[in-house]
Parts: sequence; C-alpha cells; structure tokens
Amino acid sequence: MQTTTLYEQDFYAWTQQQAELLRSGKLDDLDIDNLVEEIESLGRQERQELENRLGVLLGHLLKWHYQSNARSKSWFYTIKEQRRKINRLLDQNPSLKPYLLQAIAIGYEDGLLLVGKETPLNPKQLPQICPFSEAEIFVQPLELEQ
Repeated sequence: MQTTTLYEQDFYAWTQQQAELLRSGKLDDLDIDNLVEEIESLGRQERQELENRLGVLLGHLLKWHYQSNARSKSWFYTIKEQRRKINRLLDQNPSLKPYLLQAIAIGYEDGLLLVGKETPLNPKQLPQICPFSEAEIFVQPLELEQ
C-alpha cells in the first residue's frame, strides 16, 4: 500500500507546513528532498523567465529591424516593456548576469520562431545567430514615427 504525502496531496499546505517548521526551528521534521527540489525549481524559473522575455524582445527587435515599413505602436511598447522587465529581473537577480549571453542565444532562437509565426518573413533567411549587441538589445532608443 502506497502512502500519499502532503507534498503530493496538497502542495500549498505542504509549503505552509515547511515554512512553519523552518520558523520554529524544527529542522529535523523538514521534507529535505522535496525542499531541495522546489528551491532548485525556483532558480530554473528565473532563468526561464529571462529566456522567455528575451525571446519576445528579440523577436520584436527582428520585426522592427527587418519590417521597418510595418512598425507599429504595439511593437514599440512591447520592446520597451520587455527591456524594462528584463532589466528589473536582472536587478533583482544579479547572479543571472553571467548567464545573459547564453540566455540571449536561447531567446534569439525563440525570437526567430516568433518572427516566423507573426510575419511573412522566413526565419531561415534571417541571421541564425543574434545580430544585436547588448546595447542594441537593452538600451538603443527606438523612434516611433506617427
């Protein structure tokens, strides 16, 4: 007969129990294996958020660069929003900065997919390695012609 643990049965209740055990110093009662797994998962989530935001940003920068005749207010503000949120994520998690170049490479692959999905451009005809410098990705101002 298999026993169902609180971790499997009610994750939220498990988190509250583990927090209370930590607060009260009852370290021997902690569910160490699952705590380790969840803490590692939180770190992966931060990396994935960086990669995902870079994918959106780089996809929109590609559209902005290669479809200048179709530039829109929506693209402009998506680029501004992603830059702001990425910079905030990096400010809150400075240990992600050494991972930035790898995250840009991963995000760029996703950006190419976004371009293929949202435009008539063929992603295979675009640069297969990110052509943008960090300054172009994060700080170069855009002009929205109205």
